[in-house]
Amino acid sequence: MTKLSVNINKIATLRNSRGGTEPNVLKAAIDVQNFGGDGVTVHPRPDERHIRYQDVFDIVPVIKTEFNIEGYPSSDFIDLVKKARPHQVTLVPDPPEALTSNAGWDTIKNKSFLQDVIAEFNEAGIRTSIFIDTDLDNVAAAAHTNTDRIELYTEPYATDFVKDRDAAVAPFVAAAEIAKKAGLKINAGHDLSLENLKFFSQNIPYLAEVSIGHALICDALYMGLEKTIQLYKQQLVK
Repeated sequence: MTKLSVNINKIATLRNSRGGTEPNVLKAAIDVQNFGGDGVTVHPRPDERHIRYQDVFDIVPVIKTEFNIEGYPSSDFIDLVKKARPHQVTLVPDPPEALTSNAGWDTIKNKSFLQDVIAEFNEAGIRTSIFIDTDLDNVAAAAHTNTDRIELYTEPYATDFVKDRDAAVAPFVAAAEIAKKAGLKINAGHDLSLENLKFFSQNIPYLAEVSIGHALICDALYMGLEKTIQLYKQQLVK
């Protein structure tokens, strides 16, 4: 079954809005694990406007499932990841001021850069994934960066799903097929929700992992975190 990694950035955003320690990010990470989440995802940014670097180090000792750190591979980020040694690092092309991830890597233009960064993480024994859109040339070129996985950027799918679900998922199926043939495992994330997740999963049966934050945390405000995690996992049952 496809694994569910829960992005807890929004928990940190709420905490930081008032200062102090509530809601407690470390408790949220532990709860995700105890409630059946297959992993925890965080995306620390240079200004620490949600997840802080210290949060990363606090989480490392308590995560027994999977810990995934997302971010732009600046020197500070690379240093953080190599010290924390998560199970997976997901590389995104976001500039520091970006509100949220909104594009995938140009793996042709950035091939050498990504190769160098990925080599550092491979040497440290950390699995790598790169955030990518459905451009088939970029997907094919991703294999030449030596990454282990790609993470498909699914906002376009979520946007178009309400208009025509078959047309919305078609580019992702094509991209996933190219990646699979190239020997890459496939993750996905961004704007996946209870409304659109099951259809996406059904159409990409070899999907290894989804990372979901905003929609899941919003649902948890109404239904509770434990129930929400279980509902999302049910969408991933083949």
